Amino acid sequence: MNLYLRYFDKEILVTNVDDAIHFLAGINDIGMNPQLERDIRDYVRSDVFYPKRYKIRPRVYFIIIKTEAANMQDFKDKKAVHTPNSGSPRERAVAPIIAELNEERPGWYEGEVNFKRVSLVPGTGKFQYRDTRFVARCKANSGIDCYNRIIDYISQHVDNRSQFPSAKGKNFNFRFLGLALDQVKR
Repeated sequence: MNLYLRYFDKEILVTNVDDAIHFLAGINDIGMNPQLERDIRDYVRSDVFYPKRYKIRPRVYFIIIKTEAANMQDFKDKKAVHTPNSGSPRERAVAPIIAELNEERPGWYEGEVNFKRVSLVPGTGKFQYRDTRFVARCKANSGIDCYNRIIDYISQHVDNRSQFPSAKGKNFNFRFLGLALDQVKR
């Protein structure tokens, strides 16, 4: 695992944490100290692959990125992008939701959307966001198709400043009702 470091126009790709710390120690603005060195070593040892940003002063940072790139050109060309293992906890948690949304099952669906609706406050002439729950039954081919149909319908009937949730989030739920609406037990 290599490390890419950048501070303004100074950048380097190193093969170990000692070289990274030596590079940062050579930049006067950073002010390398034992606490910062310990934090960098902990980040490099960890399983975290997100870039790490360190604040120097307000709106001034340096960044460290773990990469599998062998040289700077490979890193710039994004040839060694890290992909998480298929067994990572985050992927196991997200994959079933996406798979369920995209599963093709033509028929009737019931979808529930909780969104932020823009409405006029009487007497003041001002607008505010109000949490609004909308439930509808529709004919669709999948969960994502159900979501798209509901959002299309709502967006035609409310203020265009209203905010709609992601289909993958907790503010959209759906269930497959069956091929014919008559099959649904009330």
